[in-house]
Amino acid sequence: MSGHSKWATTKRHKAAIDAKRGKIFSIIGKELTISARDGGGDPEFNPRLRTCILKAKQANMPADNIERAIKKGTGELEGATIEELTYEGYAPGGVGLIVEVTTDNKNRSASEVRSSFTKYGGNLAGAGALAYNFQRKGQFLISSDKADEEILMETVLDAGAEDIIDNTDHFEIQCDVQEFDKVSQALAEKEIQPESAELVYLPSNLVTVAEANIVRQVLKLVEVLDDLEDVKAVHANYDIEDSLLSSGET
Repeated sequence: MSGHSKWATTKRHKAAIDAKRGKIFSIIGKELTISARDGGGDPEFNPRLRTCILKAKQANMPADNIERAIKKGTGELEGATIEELTYEGYAPGGVGLIVEVTTDNKNRSASEVRSSFTKYGGNLAGAGALAYNFQRKGQFLISSDKADEEILMETVLDAGAEDIIDNTDHFEIQCDVQEFDKVSQALAEKEIQPESAELVYLPSNLVTVAEANIVRQVLKLVEVLDDLEDVKAVHANYDIEDSLLSSGET
């Protein structure tokens, strides 16, 4: 979805963060385990792990949880095998969705994702059906009252960011995946904390959704998918006016 829509969604979900804290810790824990498994348990030599640790701390994840997740990845503690999976499908109105999953049971995850698409008016597509319409990028969303534009621009561009977009109430920073860690570190050094800092799938083309009933169906499907325990993120290529976003909330 666009940065503007992502911002609206991020702000809308803030009120439910405490209720979802268990899931947030679970998802971050899996990311920590995968990062340590693939690149080692020392964050100094593992940029992805370093970024995950920063994310965990921003979410107030207990230090013991962070340490256990890393040790599972390095093999110092036993743990289930975690896999990263991506599902592609269509929501009502032809909106494309890419669903990122981290799971220790891919059969369960596949069943839950497929069932959600079917139940809420969408349909699961084959691998690669939608990937052409999205670009993998680093994305940071920062509230305008948390950073001076000139300082922010200098900081992130020097760190390798591609673009910084002023959306009045927030800034959206985009960068290549390879530069994500550098930009994240640069922001941390300036004590600028993003509302959201993720590797995302940014759509190349947006599907305009103008009918309120379709908006409600799309948002409901995204919400249901996002609530699944194994789902890390849901990326959509919709373009919805803020007024319709508000009226489409369930």
